[in-house]
Amino acid sequence: MAGWNNTYFKEFILLGLTDNPKLEIILFVLFLIFYIITLLGNIGIIVAIRADSRLHTPMYFFLNNLSFLDLCFATIITPKTLVNFLSETKSISYNECALQMFFFAASVTTECFLLGVMAYDRYVAICNPLLYSVIMSNKVCIQLVAGAYTLGYLNSTLHTICTFRLPFCKTNKIDHFYCDVPPLLKLSCIDTTMNEILMFIFGGFTETSSLTAIIVSYSYIISTILRIRSAQGRKKAFSTCASHLVVVTIFYGTILFMYLRPSSSYSMNQDRVASVFYSVVVPMLNPLIYSLRNNEVAQALKKSVDKSYKSLTLL
Repeated sequence: MAGWNNTYFKEFILLGLTDNPKLEIILFVLFLIFYIITLLGNIGIIVAIRADSRLHTPMYFFLNNLSFLDLCFATIITPKTLVNFLSETKSISYNECALQMFFFAASVTTECFLLGVMAYDRYVAICNPLLYSVIMSNKVCIQLVAGAYTLGYLNSTLHTICTFRLPFCKTNKIDHFYCDVPPLLKLSCIDTTMNEILMFIFGGFTETSSLTAIIVSYSYIISTILRIRSAQGRKKAFSTCASHLVVVTIFYGTILFMYLRPSSSYSMNQDRVASVFYSVVVPMLNPLIYSLRNNEVAQALKKSVDKSYKSLTLL
């Protein structure tokens, strides 16, 4: 990181969500509650999936990785934000800022591709059930997840290098509560048009490719479900996709609003609200959505909680 340092500042100041001390205390409590629920929910799903042999299937393998990414989302952003709510300086070092942006961008991009992979998995399960175990073998599942992580980290590396090669000399105050590309570009004293073009192209590729996989998969899924004669059969088939559809709608709606807009339309107030939603709220909602709408996950979680409770009572 130090080799890229072409800036007059050794640290940045994160202006955060508000400069009202009383409101900061309220936000601190809310963010802390969100973070605790996020940790408990996602760790609970990971533990439940690993502990229950019935959930050792491709669908839950992907869900396990989704929960891990949500943990990364929350842990990369929330702890530093909580500290800044109670701090007067709200500073973040140059290298820490670069690392925060790198890992957060990697998590966002990887989750985009993983949601596309999960849609393909549901397509195979519903449209080709007899060949499901052959098509979605352990090797294929690992390759698909590895591909999502590889593309995510390559995309993040490109954006981080391009952003932190810029000279930041206007100010060291970032009008955001974490280090992200758009607010950092505003600090540069040179033209950032190429960075904005790269962000749009690679962000567009990520969104378009993963959304295309999701839309095509669900087009076939819906067509197949509509051909099922039994109402109970249609309901059962759709229930396996419902949680994923809700997560996709929430996640992609916010991401598209955040990153696929021309720079002239950026409003930092709107972007901060959207950022809170997908970086803090969405990682908390995902395990709740899956546990509420998926009976197998709910039962596995209940089983894990009961087992933990019994272990504690024996102590």
